[in-house]
Amino acid sequence: MCAAREGRWGRRQRALLCCVLVAAWEAAWGQLRYSVPEELPKGSFVGDVAKDLALQLAALRDRGAHILDRGRTRYFALHANSGHLVTAERLDREQLCRLVERCVLRCEVIVESEMKIYGIGVEITDINDNAPSFNEVHLEEEMSESTAPGSRFPLAEAHDPDVGVNSLQSYELSGDEHFSLSVQAGADGEKRPELVLAKALDREEAAFHELVLRASDGGEPSRTGTALIRVSVLDANDNAPVFSQAVYAVRVPEDVPVGSTLLTLTATDADEGLNANVKYSLKKATDIASEIFHLDPEMGSIRLVRSLDFEEGDSYVLGVQSRDGGGLSDTATVSISVTDVNDNAPELTVSSALSEVSEDAPSGTVVALLHVQDRDSGANGEVRCSLVGDVPFRYSYTFHTRCQGLHHFCSDHGVPIFGGSNVSLRIKYLLKSAYVREVSEVKGCRLE
Repeated sequence: MCAAREGRWGRRQRALLCCVLVAAWEAAWGQLRYSVPEELPKGSFVGDVAKDLALQLAALRDRGAHILDRGRTRYFALHANSGHLVTAERLDREQLCRLVERCVLRCEVIVESEMKIYGIGVEITDINDNAPSFNEVHLEEEMSESTAPGSRFPLAEAHDPDVGVNSLQSYELSGDEHFSLSVQAGADGEKRPELVLAKALDREEAAFHELVLRASDGGEPSRTGTALIRVSVLDANDNAPVFSQAVYAVRVPEDVPVGSTLLTLTATDADEGLNANVKYSLKKATDIASEIFHLDPEMGSIRLVRSLDFEEGDSYVLGVQSRDGGGLSDTATVSISVTDVNDNAPELTVSSALSEVSEDAPSGTVVALLHVQDRDSGANGEVRCSLVGDVPFRYSYTFHTRCQGLHHFCSDHGVPIFGGSNVSLRIKYLLKSAYVREVSEVKGCRLE
């Protein structure tokens, strides 16, 4: 199983509590690190696990070594005959880590006979497989003929899912002497194109102007995307709309109902008639944010159209614009923070368990290997485990993503408190007196 991702999960505080029935348990998380480019075909070589872990191939085959499967998408496979880790499918970095610059997939190799788990991290590096693109390839701009030279108008930004030098690097403008291009660097490092009026407009001379905006990345060879800008020249409009705030900030719980209005933007225009008719639009938003939020162009209200999930995204930033009927505009930023609620119970899985244990087995013998985690953050994701019943076993704790135990109960610290999945283990004691005593119990976890 390889599905954990770095970056986005790093912004969430996941608490993983792992318990072990013996102190002799040896965890080896994060021992191996590999790096492969994205888009490799299925079956491509990733790394020589047998060599890097100093495991003999015969031992690898005979001891039941395999990728630990926790019921999620498996991106890698282990060849027992060669000891090689290979890709189980084509890996697209932009799909796997669309919001993370450094994309690392993690998996675990378990050697059953040795009761050992080895952690592997595989970094998926970017290739220049995407060109910059605009959400709309035909952009409409309206300007009054009285607009003063030097006036600036924000343009739609291009988007390139690649990272590093393969991401968006520059903009170019062509098509008309009346306009030039200025590119501003935002606080987040992003490049923001602005259309600058270089020469006064005359509607009687030209009622519209057509321009081409080109966005380029830094790959070799470079990829480009273009948008056609049509500027319509209008009669004089003396006042631009003005937002009541430069930055709108709102905090909402992740369980807010779909259809709720989160906030309403307000922009005023001192003009009258058509020139005072203000409409609202999104000028900058990620694909995910555009799917979650809807901005009413007439009322300026931002409504939730898809359920929020704190574990998928804890904040969103939208660039909004107000434009009057004469083509003048103002911009503002909307910051939406999502707060966590305790909507995930701890998840319990049995990674490995013995079916029998001898009466004279030494103290510290491994009996079972369990895994528990809670996708919530903070206290909602802190998990505690305890043994249920009077049994001759004990826990040994570790801060990795594993636990070992028998007859257990796990719950988080949220409000309300959630218990995890039910887990039952059946152990046979092999007694010297030639009969078998059977112990079977424990409906793992309950709501406390």
